[in-house]
Amino acid sequence: MNYTYKHIWLIAFPVMMSILIEQLINITDALFLGHVGDVELGASALAGIWYLAIYMLGFGFSLGLQVVIARRNGEQRYEETGKTFFQGLFFLLMLAAFLCLLSQILSPVLLKHLITSDDVYNATVCYLNWRIWGLLFSFPLLALRSFLVGITQTKALNMAAFTAVLVNIPMNWLLIFGFDMGISGAAIASSFAEMCSLVVLTIYLFRHIDEKVYGLRWHIEIKILKEIFSISVWSMLQFFVSVAIWFLFFLAIEHLGETELAVSNIVRSVSALFSVIVNALAGVTSSLVSNLIGAGEKGKIFPLCHKIIRLGYVAGIPLIVLALVFHQHIIGAYTENPVIVQVAWLPFMVMLLNYFLALPGYVYLNAATGTGATRTVFVFQLTTTIVYLFCLWELSHRNVPLAAYWAVEYLFVLGLGVQSVIYLRACRLNFPIK
Repeated sequence: MNYTYKHIWLIAFPVMMSILIEQLINITDALFLGHVGDVELGASALAGIWYLAIYMLGFGFSLGLQVVIARRNGEQRYEETGKTFFQGLFFLLMLAAFLCLLSQILSPVLLKHLITSDDVYNATVCYLNWRIWGLLFSFPLLALRSFLVGITQTKALNMAAFTAVLVNIPMNWLLIFGFDMGISGAAIASSFAEMCSLVVLTIYLFRHIDEKVYGLRWHIEIKILKEIFSISVWSMLQFFVSVAIWFLFFLAIEHLGETELAVSNIVRSVSALFSVIVNALAGVTSSLVSNLIGAGEKGKIFPLCHKIIRLGYVAGIPLIVLALVFHQHIIGAYTENPVIVQVAWLPFMVMLLNYFLALPGYVYLNAATGTGATRTVFVFQLTTTIVYLFCLWELSHRNVPLAAYWAVEYLFVLGLGVQSVIYLRACRLNFPIK
């Protein structure tokens, strides 16, 4: 297998569009709610990250599912890819139903003890009461995406992404302002957009993927499900922790004040656009690495990673320059409050420059995931998280500007990347999945 820049981009671009579904939904919510009020803008940040932490349990499982599917695809055991997909789909459907019910019971109780402002708490719970049901659509969507990325047929993800965006924007306006539903309207619009995206991708699967070749027949095989889960459980924990620390980050900011919380939500919202590029290229890395190992070409892992990183810089640097030049217009799109626009500039710049470390950090981390070493990757995540939280704790006891909190992210992504490179160089000839 010789993956060229063009081949990598053709696989990665639809994945970017797919990831953009979740990110644009969050960005659209923030854009509309910023014109409702600062409380709603800040609450949507906390609620969005709380939801994302739960969502990442499914995303982590889907990444392990993708690794197994890609390995079978690389071994040219095509019928096994379909069998693997259906085991993953079944598990994600059950997990979505369980997490929806659990969140309805526990989220209000837990958030009451974490959020200091009553107004922010009430708005956060109001959003989550509707948003959490989106898991019933987003988790099956993750299973479909894992299958298509694993077999490197990703064009359909574009259609699903555009469908979600085209539905979410007008629905946000209609429900938030037209029906005066406020933050609840944003949550309903987001879940409805995910449902429409799932419908589009499901129709594509049954119309364009050969069910005989890929073994697309619904049946449960516990042995295959156990194999997927043994790989996925660590990536589930890894991604849950990665978002949980974001929630702790925003809790620390919430204690600084509602203005700082609103500023951080704007910065996080814009950063989501750049994380789309990073996460898409990183996700493709794990799939292509798994395909390489399945084909017996382990020596090509580092050259592949280097190509993906160069491609990411080519795609991201022009956007960073544009964001720096037009920062006032970008921040101003979220709010008409001049204080927020002024305070946001320095954290905004710190966030943008983090891209240069985040891209290689996550590409190498996902290359390690692609080898099947998900438990090792979780250890990397855990050790780096401990250092990250210690730094946040230290900052919370000092009088430092908001930008200093955002700068700790540099240390986080650097730690992930360095540990992953060391692992890949030390263990490149002995990878877990057989």
